[in-house]
Amino acid sequence: IRREMRLDHVGVVHFPFGTMIPEVRSVPTATTIHDMQHEAFPELFSRPELAYRRLVYRRTAQRSTAIIAVSEHAARSISTHLDVPLDRIRVIHQGVDLDAFTPGSESREPYLLYPANPWPHKNHHRLFEAFAILRSRTPDLRLVLTGTGHDPALLPSGVETRGRVSTAELVALYQRAAALVFPSLYEGFGIPPLEAMATGCPVAASGTSAIPEIVGDAAVLFDPMDPEAIADGVETLLANPEPFVERGYARARSFSWAETAARHVALYRELSA
Repeated sequence: IRREMRLDHVGVVHFPFGTMIPEVRSVPTATTIHDMQHEAFPELFSRPELAYRRLVYRRTAQRSTAIIAVSEHAARSISTHLDVPLDRIRVIHQGVDLDAFTPGSESREPYLLYPANPWPHKNHHRLFEAFAILRSRTPDLRLVLTGTGHDPALLPSGVETRGRVSTAELVALYQRAAALVFPSLYEGFGIPPLEAMATGCPVAASGTSAIPEIVGDAAVLFDPMDPEAIADGVETLLANPEPFVERGYARARSFSWAETAARHVALYRELSA
């Protein structure tokens, strides 16, 4: 692998997904560590996976010239759990494709959207409890899920899954949804709220991890551990969505992939010099 990388021809190497494999000492390196979810929720990981993450993330942090974090929250978590000085961590936010995720012309329909695979930290079981509360008050409300791994036979009444969808299908779902509900327990960044905002879809989301940093004042925040709080947050949003639509659209436009790319290039130049 080292030979194929041709390290004598490059000025800097970037490992973009959390681990430095193989070890590189001959040129400066940057590694993106997206989150420290395994430290926040160790119970969601098997013992072998937890041991692997703790070993490899720490080793990677020690060997990297610079670490890229996708949010200020991620940077603080990396610094705390991996004993990395903050001056070695560069925060570079992710973005949203503003050409693809745009407002639509169709009327919004009475459904909530949650685009997420059914991983434990995505918190579907509490969302289903919250949705049952909402359905008892608004019987025609539906919940639409995307992502792989949902078993249609096990979903509660009023909940449907579209499975893995294309970008165009996802955009159309955002454009017609009454709201995005995003009850994730932990995100190093959190792209779906930005995608929703860019399409004019109002957002109700967890007030945890990096999510408040990303959505700012453009979403209704709730406690994702409390189904009643999730339901109340969604109801608050649906009762008066327009202010959040306007703020969300402006918020999304401040997260562009062009800016993300430019900040990476600036870091590469700094390290290679």
